[in-house]
Amino acid sequence: MNLRYLAVATLLLAPLAQAHYPVLDCERDGEQIECRVGYSDGTLAIGSEVVMYAYDESVLARAESDRHSRVLFDWNDEKFYIQFDAGHEDPAEFDYVEF
Repeated sequence: MNLRYLAVATLLLAPLAQAHYPVLDCERDGEQIECRVGYSDGTLAIGSEVVMYAYDESVLARAESDRHSRVLFDWNDEKFYIQFDAGHEDPAEFDYVEF
């Protein structure tokens, strides 16, 4: 009897347990970079940390996403990439050559 309930609960909850990966999209506007962060299911990532790294892994800048799930960075002449690490999957990254 308990196995029946476990099977039903597993079938009902399985869709909720599917992982959604982090997404990051950035655009350059003059000397500023605007990035939008969230998850593959369309969920926003409000209040999440996004970090700009140099290729030697040093931190160039940090920002927290606003209520629209956006962050702003100043353009950097150094080679860099921007990372949104949600902590449970592979982080989303955007490399400067993609601008």
